[in-house]
Amino acid sequence: MNVSGIVVKTSKKHLQQVIDNITSVDGCEVHFNDSEGKLVVTIEGESINDQMERLKRIQGIPFVYSVDLSFSYCEDELRRSLGEIAAHKHSCFLD
Repeated sequence: MNVSGIVVKTSKKHLQQVIDNITSVDGCEVHFNDSEGKLVVTIEGESINDQMERLKRIQGIPFVYSVDLSFSYCEDELRRSLGEIAAHKHSCFLD
């Protein structure tokens, strides 16, 4: 599972409309919004490609002015890195 956090900017006037459109995108959830039109959203997907497709859908929603990536977590990348660390530690003990 991959998870990304994004900050979406819209206008005060269109805030609820944008929230409704984002929550209709599979794998997307709005966690916070303020009265100025900023939203904190997570995007989940099985792959980076899934996440990118969902990000593009959000960018295409009417009255979305900007979408900024705040963080990204890739489970496969974490597993790969932990494997590399374990292999390195093992090789250090063999030397």
